[in-house]
Amino acid sequence: MRTILVMNGKGGSGKSTLCTNLAAYFAHNEEANVCIEDHDPQGSSVDWLTVRPEDYPEIQGTEGWKGNKPPANLDYLLLDAPAGIKGKEMARLIKRAETILIPVLPSPMDIRAAARFIQDILLVGKVSKDQVKIGVVANRVREYTLIFQQLEKFLKRLNFSFVARLRDTQNYVRSAEKGIGLHEMPPSTVYEDLDQWQTLIKWLKSKKSMPGQ
Repeated sequence: MRTILVMNGKGGSGKSTLCTNLAAYFAHNEEANVCIEDHDPQGSSVDWLTVRPEDYPEIQGTEGWKGNKPPANLDYLLLDAPAGIKGKEMARLIKRAETILIPVLPSPMDIRAAARFIQDILLVGKVSKDQVKIGVVANRVREYTLIFQQLEKFLKRLNFSFVARLRDTQNYVRSAEKGIGLHEMPPSTVYEDLDQWQTLIKWLKSKKSMPGQ
């Protein structure tokens, strides 16, 4: 079972959007057995599942913040971490993960918060021993803006993989309203987004995203 943890200490970074779209990709494109374990008491990911159409590939969900456990025999387990996570709770989730994805928004406040959050992550034993791989995603990006250039410089200075740039588009809102992912929408309406996602999927499929490599 592949376990991917999506986390950022600051709320509103797009964790649940990233998590649900990954789940939809694996279920739709790979016909994989997928579960989202939602640890955010707001329950955005499990709420998304409640409106998912019955004729789409099944994605299971569990309320991790209540201590509920995922089902057995999964291909992918996606952990949606809560905002403000730190300390023992952070270490506990990281201990379960093979790969961590950190979405970061292009704003001065978010860049500073991400820098502090990444410093906290580096103190966790499993990370310092290189037993988990970390990828950073620039989220809701408007390219060619000054703040995006600042975000890109910041991400490139990190000792982590800068794995994708995802543009700011209403396609994420439209798909979320229907309980589906971008990869399940008509390709003609989301082709720009699918191109951006290819870099993220390629990294997740590579050895670079797996511990011990």
